[in-house]
Amino acid sequence: MTGYLFRRLLQAVVVLIVVSLIVFGLLQLLPGGPARAVLGNRASPGEIANFIRQYGLNRPLPLQYLIWMGHLVRGTLGWSYTQNQSVASLIAERLPKTLILTVASVVLALLVGLPVGMVQAVKRNRSLDQVSTFVSFAFYSIPSFFLGLVLIILLAVEVHWFPAEGPQGTTFAQIMTNFRALILPVVTLALGGIALFSRYMRSSVIDNLVEDYVRTARAKGAGRARVLIRHVLRNALAPIATILGLFLPVLLSGAVIVENVFNYPGMGLLFWTAAIKRDYPTELAITMLAALLTVVGSLLADIAYAISDPRIRYVRR
Repeated sequence: MTGYLFRRLLQAVVVLIVVSLIVFGLLQLLPGGPARAVLGNRASPGEIANFIRQYGLNRPLPLQYLIWMGHLVRGTLGWSYTQNQSVASLIAERLPKTLILTVASVVLALLVGLPVGMVQAVKRNRSLDQVSTFVSFAFYSIPSFFLGLVLIILLAVEVHWFPAEGPQGTTFAQIMTNFRALILPVVTLALGGIALFSRYMRSSVIDNLVEDYVRTARAKGAGRARVLIRHVLRNALAPIATILGLFLPVLLSGAVIVENVFNYPGMGLLFWTAAIKRDYPTELAITMLAALLTVVGSLLADIAYAISDPRIRYVRR
């Protein structure tokens, strides 16, 4: 297991380097370069020359890339063109807010999706299963921005149960004191996860219900509930652990839309604003963070799968 983890870490470093090369290269393909993209078509040649000199864009591309990588390694992540502060400080300010949103969404998705999937498996092909399947496919197919707008219209505008805007606090305490404003963004982001986890849980439980160990446990007199909770549940959670690890980057991409819909000041709204204002250092840093989450999520999925299923062993090929 240790050798496997070491090889995966080396692969992760290689993947991140390749992603950084691709992301940095795409920036150089912008028409007129970053200076023209940021300052606009009406900028004078003197303004463009000053911008290029100020941010070191007149240096050779390999040197620019090494300088940018140095910022990434040191954690400074460069300087924002529009916010007039380091990208690292922007991310440090916004990342905890996105973590609150995403962690709450994952917890809600698991608490609802896993039991629903188990009930569907036990009641498979019955009315409850068919209705739950229809609802799951509906929530999984509806775009998050449309779902968020529908929830705002129904629960914020029509019945005034929740605020239409997410909490605007700058600290964890301020956000949690306005917890009601956090409910709609969390639910919007969690509904897709509920649909995903319930479908995978249903399939996994159905596969395990026909295994020999289930028939053996039932033959020994174990009740149906005992078999489901003590035997089937652990084995059924193995693929869910894999999906959960791969769900991390999906949450970040979903947060971009949800935070913009609810004006929630997290990483998603920061990326959206940076894209509109063409703040490329901020976009590059968040893109690299998303790549890191993808790699880490994949690694965590493999580790969780091995822990949840003792039959899994990683051997050197």
